[in-house]
Amino acid sequence: MPDLLYRTLVWLDYRLAAVFAVGLPLVLLIWAAMKQERALVRLLGIYWKVASLLLITVLLLTDNRPIGFLMAVLAQLLLVVSVWFWVDLNEELADLPPWRPLPFVVRAWRWGVTVYGLLGAALSALAFSCVGGGLVRPVCRAWLQAPDDLHGGAASVFNFVFGGAWTGTVAAFVGYVALVGYVVGLLQWLLVRLPKQGRVAGGF
Repeated sequence: MPDLLYRTLVWLDYRLAAVFAVGLPLVLLIWAAMKQERALVRLLGIYWKVASLLLITVLLLTDNRPIGFLMAVLAQLLLVVSVWFWVDLNEELADLPPWRPLPFVVRAWRWGVTVYGLLGAALSALAFSCVGGGLVRPVCRAWLQAPDDLHGGAASVFNFVFGGAWTGTVAAFVGYVALVGYVVGLLQWLLVRLPKQGRVAGGF
């Protein structure tokens, strides 16, 4: 794939993530909470727990950590799983009147984030070779440019508010600590709660 085309697709992926993975689910969570739709609040709450891996990925890529490329693929696949996996929440959502605006938008968003997640994971998988190093290659730099730009803005805000330096090393350290906590929580759910409760959202 030509470098320019790949870079354009990567930037499109980041922009779609801002819409489908961050902006829209945040609006839906607030909307569902205001309407007191407990099933939708539960679904979106679980989604945000899983989606935190996206932030961890950005923190790791900020300091050019190769593991971030692996996390990028995994995070997008987990997003898709998180919105379809739960039997009880799927049943409750199916029981909601399809003509009501909130359930309709949530259904549309689930399909949208599914398409985004699968296509984004496939695009991210093309950068698997970056996990082994060699980050100066165009395919690797394409994924690192947006986190670098975001880091510059975050560093300015952090320095202004706290008077400290938000460096790439600090971002990577926070990312690694968060990743350890994420993995521990995921393993605890996989080994303890999932065998006991199955595909029921309670306790996640």
